[in-house]
Amino acid sequence: MTKKFWRQGEPFVWATGLALSLILFLTMLLFYVVMANGLAVFWPKKVALATLSDGEHILGEIVQEETIPGTEKKRIQFKIGNRDLYGLDFKWVDTSSIVSLSFPENVQVLERQEFGNFYGYLSELEVKGISPPAAGSNSLTQTIAALDSRKKEVDLLGKKIANLNRRVELIDHHLSKARYSKEENTPALAAMQGEKQGLKTEFEALVSILGEKAAALATNQAIFTDANGRTKAIALPNIVRSYQPNSMSFLAKCTYYLERLRELLFDEPRESNTEGGLFPAIFGTVMLIFLMSILSFPLGVLAGIYLREYAKDGWLVKMVRIAVNNLAGIPSIVYGIFGLGFFVYGIGGGIDQLFFPERLPAPTFGTGGILWTSLTLGLLTVPVVIVATEEALGSIPPGIREGSQALAATKLQTLTRILLPMASPGILTGFILAMARAAGEVAPLMITGVVKLAPALPLDGVFPYLHLDRKFMHLGFHIYDIGFQSPNVEAAKPMVYVTTLLLILIVLAMTSTAIHLRNKMRQRHSVVDV
Repeated sequence: MTKKFWRQGEPFVWATGLALSLILFLTMLLFYVVMANGLAVFWPKKVALATLSDGEHILGEIVQEETIPGTEKKRIQFKIGNRDLYGLDFKWVDTSSIVSLSFPENVQVLERQEFGNFYGYLSELEVKGISPPAAGSNSLTQTIAALDSRKKEVDLLGKKIANLNRRVELIDHHLSKARYSKEENTPALAAMQGEKQGLKTEFEALVSILGEKAAALATNQAIFTDANGRTKAIALPNIVRSYQPNSMSFLAKCTYYLERLRELLFDEPRESNTEGGLFPAIFGTVMLIFLMSILSFPLGVLAGIYLREYAKDGWLVKMVRIAVNNLAGIPSIVYGIFGLGFFVYGIGGGIDQLFFPERLPAPTFGTGGILWTSLTLGLLTVPVVIVATEEALGSIPPGIREGSQALAATKLQTLTRILLPMASPGILTGFILAMARAAGEVAPLMITGVVKLAPALPLDGVFPYLHLDRKFMHLGFHIYDIGFQSPNVEAAKPMVYVTTLLLILIVLAMTSTAIHLRNKMRQRHSVVDV
């Protein structure tokens, strides 16, 4: 009986089922941890006022409660904010030292451009140039809204200055090119020099106006007091938003939550990437995946077709297949080093020598950029696509090829009209795996073009619109940066979960789209073409 039991393979069936169940459990646990910590980040939490036995008051959000190791005592962690007053964001307090705990409704929470959140009470508003709002719980919000038009003027001036900088850089490039080719004394160049001087004059005037408007805007401030009565003057332009979580209704909390989601998806980061939005990182991640797919998918499919359909079996083809299989298991950091040496310093340096010699030694393409990162990730994922293409073509029965050729179809017609459509689901499976792997890679990106904060997007409205030489932001590197390189890791932890959840959702959305296309192809070609 025992031999029969093992011979039928029953233990292996149970082991396979157990392994599958374990994988599903761990996957669901991962999703639960990320979603439980990521979805609740933007929900406004109540602010507690703790009075201690020594008379000190602590105002902040209750983050967690735990038992002190080795004792039966408990302690509470408060997010106290007010980093410019206290020098820290969090504080542990023993529950035995807390005399009372309350949740005052008039507590204000400020989200600022720097120094993190501020928790306190509004004492006074000092505004100039606008009529003071009526006293009340929303007077600060009304004042900030009244200053929005001035802030937009300052932002518009900043954009104009940035555009002038770009125009001056373009003129400098033409002048450098002329000096390199020794064509300096021409009427066109003289006109460029005059235009550059005019732009510089306009630039200086705008900078002066910007400084005056920013200084005038900064004179509008709010005076706050903390839990212990210390006062702090905060410039209103530095306040992103203010709210009173202890008095907010459920509808108001939902509105606040949606506003924070909008900020996350469409605004730029602030406070060392630990606050604000993630639009540049989202844009860079999606654009990188698309560029990588455009570069790697056709190459991998063509290589797989050649190896399966055209290459004659021999020692060279066997060596190529072994190399392709081994390349799929090489650590990604090795690809990053290769991309740095071959693409960035090799090809990029050669492009600079040929087309941008006037800019040297400052590199144009001879430094990290989204093009080189896409090519590096394309090389990393090509072996997966090649193997998937070979396997998909090899799984088609030989009778289909023979039947097509018996009906006078050429080898190319058989390949393009019958074999490739039937193999497309399997090819897309390999592409999905390659795309999912590339989306989460960080090590090659750090070497070939990703940065903590990119000054401009690789795609914008400035000619030539697509700037493949620019550095970019990426969600995977953003997680690494704020999780391990941030000066305040504890304060950055919520954004780590939010960014992780966002990266998972992007990968799921892109792979789900590819899976949908694969299923449609499978339904179309699995029976009809046979």
